[in-house]
Amino acid sequence: MTTSPDAGARLALVTCSALPDLHPEDAPLIEALAEREVSADVLVWDDPEVDWSVYDLVVLRSVWDYTSQRKKFLSWAGSVPRLVNPPNVVRWNIDKHYLQALEDHGLPVVQTTWLEPEAGYDKRGLHNRFPAREDFVIKPAVAAGSEGAGRYTATDANSRRYAIEHAKNLIEAGHSVMVQRYMPEVDSHGEIALVFFHGTFSHAMRKDAMLTGIDDPNAFQVEEMEAYKATHAEIEAAQRALAFARARIPGRSISSRPLPYARVDLIPSGRTPVVMELELIDPALHCSLGRDAMARFADSLAAEIRMGPDSNNIDLA
Repeated sequence: MTTSPDAGARLALVTCSALPDLHPEDAPLIEALAEREVSADVLVWDDPEVDWSVYDLVVLRSVWDYTSQRKKFLSWAGSVPRLVNPPNVVRWNIDKHYLQALEDHGLPVVQTTWLEPEAGYDKRGLHNRFPAREDFVIKPAVAAGSEGAGRYTATDANSRRYAIEHAKNLIEAGHSVMVQRYMPEVDSHGEIALVFFHGTFSHAMRKDAMLTGIDDPNAFQVEEMEAYKATHAEIEAAQRALAFARARIPGRSISSRPLPYARVDLIPSGRTPVVMELELIDPALHCSLGRDAMARFADSLAAEIRMGPDSNNIDLA
């Protein structure tokens, strides 16, 4: 069953210049929205000719260049009426320091050590901040996917030396650096991603390990998702993480309505799944992997238009 806003509603699907026609996974959304009496235009976020005020809803999709233009993107997001997900969510989610807030709240997350540029680490200081055993990953706190990430072996002298250089280069470029324990479950089971529309679980998928190389720490394979049947424990873990975000993101509260779309990436780990990331900006939703998932996504966006602005989504820029 579809839900329709007032006739003549207009929606913008926002992408980047490298994908001016949307990612192929999102292309069927245009027809699904048309079936709900919503006209959708595909627009590039940093196109200066676009008048965003004429749209009833502006939806972030494949804006995959935002990490390299963070300040410009955040400024743009704060200026757009009726952006989803909204600017306060974008600001909170763009920097992975939110994982520390999840951990402080008692939620299971991937073990992370933070290296801040202002700390002035020398090579020995970096060496002492790395794990003493097992594999670990280094990546910037502001990045998309495996961008800027490398996998290293703690007990291999050459690998450790490469890790020091990697962290040093990121810090010198002004990045906060994450040092994360590499969880072997990623190799044995893969990562899983759960998609929610307005807080309701839609579908899940899994992918194999992205960082594949020890000989080449920056080697990674192309993300290939497959359908996955999430367990009750995995769905509950994802819902707990989203509930925390709903209550703690500045400008939101537990009384605010759930986000139109959200993706939670988990690693299965015994009985307690571990949160790897919350993807609330422009996650790949892979609706083709969930039965009727594209219809649910379109319903969520049409309902968002019909409900009007959420008073809890306050822009604090």
